[in-house]
Amino acid sequence: MKKLALFLCFLSAQAGLAQTPPPDIKLKDYRPVSIYKVPATKVEKARYPAVDIHAHAYARSEADLDRWVKMMDAKGIQKTIVMTGWTGSKFDSLYKVYSRYPDRFEVWCGIDYTGYNEPGWTERAIKELERCFAVGARGIGELGDKGLGELFSKPTRGYGMHVDDERLQPFFKRCGELGIPVGIHVAEPYWMYVPMDSTNDGLMNAYKWRIDLTKEGILNHEQLIGTLETAVRQNPNTTFIALHLANCGYNPEILARMLDKYPNLYSEFGARYAEVSPIPKYMKKFSEKYQDRLLYGTDMHFSDHMYETTFRILESEDEHFYETDLFGYHWPLYGFGLSDKALRKIYRDNAKKVLWKP
Repeated sequence: MKKLALFLCFLSAQAGLAQTPPPDIKLKDYRPVSIYKVPATKVEKARYPAVDIHAHAYARSEADLDRWVKMMDAKGIQKTIVMTGWTGSKFDSLYKVYSRYPDRFEVWCGIDYTGYNEPGWTERAIKELERCFAVGARGIGELGDKGLGELFSKPTRGYGMHVDDERLQPFFKRCGELGIPVGIHVAEPYWMYVPMDSTNDGLMNAYKWRIDLTKEGILNHEQLIGTLETAVRQNPNTTFIALHLANCGYNPEILARMLDKYPNLYSEFGARYAEVSPIPKYMKKFSEKYQDRLLYGTDMHFSDHMYETTFRILESEDEHFYETDLFGYHWPLYGFGLSDKALRKIYRDNAKKVLWKP
């Protein structure tokens, strides 16, 4: 009887271990946990004072803003750039909110696309730029184009207008004259362009942000990178920031070629840590080589864990850890282990070169 009881207990335990057969597990529910017993570094504060070049207007109240500043203090974030994308009265109101901490936040505006298909639009857009600059805007961003134009600015979007549009070039030239940088998001990570099938290793995130190349007038990834390059080439006296590593994480050589060619182009890591963390050896070599042109950015709502994860990827040599909920991918991440020299430049020194100077 004892043997039978033990056997039944064994069967019961085995049944419990296999409650959900692998074929029945949904991809969206897949949450792997690393079993490797390897060093895990908790980086609570940036090794050097940092400028977060890519954030948005996350604070919804004065208390929220105060909490953000306290968190910045704790995490070593010296200054945060708030890319509002707004013009007009909405920009003015956002600037007023963040001007409570003028040394901790810098507020950027967008482009007013109202009447962009009408004669004289460029001159009107430049006039609004100059007005926003007088209020306190110290950069343009986030401009964005995932293929249809639109360029992200609010409340009016410029459908069909890409960053190489001739109507925008006088605007970008004026940004250079004012000494303010332009932050541009072009395309999306390449997983969003390939088939949404079993071969797509970024499928869980890619499906949400997938690009429909069958839409009339939409540009593909290569064409969008081309529009960015044209704008940078045509405005050599204007500083451009290719946000999100120009969404070239799948092939950083594309970004490297442009950085080699255009001294007025910089780039940043915002919301693309997971896309490049699986290739740590390559990214360490890339980041060390272009340490004078890369910037620290987050583009994620402020939290202790978010900041600490970005620091961990840049600073540590940790291996095979997951952040599925933070980034949306199921694959393991790895730290780059960047040198002190590179970290100092990426965290703050390069931002000093890019940001507006009085």
